[in-house]
Amino acid sequence: MDGEVRQEVAKQLVKGYLVHMLVYIVVVLAFLGIAYRWCGSQVWYPWDELYPLVHWLHINVVPVFLCVLLVGCVAITCVHFYQMARLLELVTNAVDDLYANRINSVKLPSSLQEVERKLNQIMVGIRASQQEAKDAEQRKNDMIIYMAHDLKTPLTSVIGYLTLLKDEPEIPQELRQKYLDIAWNKAGRLEDLVNEFFELTRMNFAHMTLNCNMVNMTMMVEQFMYEFKPLLAEKGMDYELEAEPEIMVYCDIEKMQRVFDNLLKNAINYGYPDSMIHVYLDKNGEQGMKLIVQNHGQTIPAEKLSYLFEQFFRLDSSRDSKTGGTGLGLAIAKQIVELHGGKISCESSNETIIFIVEL
Repeated sequence: MDGEVRQEVAKQLVKGYLVHMLVYIVVVLAFLGIAYRWCGSQVWYPWDELYPLVHWLHINVVPVFLCVLLVGCVAITCVHFYQMARLLELVTNAVDDLYANRINSVKLPSSLQEVERKLNQIMVGIRASQQEAKDAEQRKNDMIIYMAHDLKTPLTSVIGYLTLLKDEPEIPQELRQKYLDIAWNKAGRLEDLVNEFFELTRMNFAHMTLNCNMVNMTMMVEQFMYEFKPLLAEKGMDYELEAEPEIMVYCDIEKMQRVFDNLLKNAINYGYPDSMIHVYLDKNGEQGMKLIVQNHGQTIPAEKLSYLFEQFFRLDSSRDSKTGGTGLGLAIAKQIVELHGGKISCESSNETIIFIVEL
């Protein structure tokens, strides 16, 4: 049983016991007081029938009061312990049914309304956690299938082209080089998939530490955009960078490079060909920054925005390796940003996707 619920049950039972005991003592005192005053107000003669009883009570009023009080307290205690056992059994059964998903809501006697409320709150939390775990497990299982598919496709190509080169030694040099280039590119794709998967696994199961220093983010972003020119050119895309000069941020440069790399690759993969990627970098406080990566592509449905940064989530259900990665890049970016104490978010409307990183 939850500790808070256990305390609440104990509090309600002790409260009820003390109230009943107090009421009983008050009633006994009031009755004996009224009886004593009435007896004292009367004139009693030895030949009266009640005289012996009244005389005896007058002499032994204190022992009688204590005996009546003791008997009553014992009776109340026994009854209350029986009620306590019954109520505890009801609560225990309710908790068992709750954790076994046999009930939709907990119903208890009116004396335990607060306990009922707390148990129903716990039940809502348990159901939400169970559903969240179920969804995460389903996404993980789906991702394993997707990873197997994504790994199999380039691996099959690599094996096929290498087998062809092995079995056909008379292939012209130009065609041989073409096959080698294709096999090389597919092998690179395999490496990217494996690296992303293990990167996320390392973040999940290892205690990550940051190696932070003051970093010139303006210079880092400018360098990254220049290095991405060939990748942009493959889709006929270009970029526009607006950055304040000399923005210094205290961060782990290697991990922040990974964040920017993932955001840019995402913008290229899901951006329209021959479109423009806009990158904005501004100061955010004394030693912070605000990075915006904006591209033009298919609008992301509002109901999917909240899932973008979850592990094993991908927008495209076709698993087309040409239009997306493993579905781990944004999850990795989110973990890195949050590890720095920042936040990352996404907005999408009118065929525009905007990712915002704030440190």
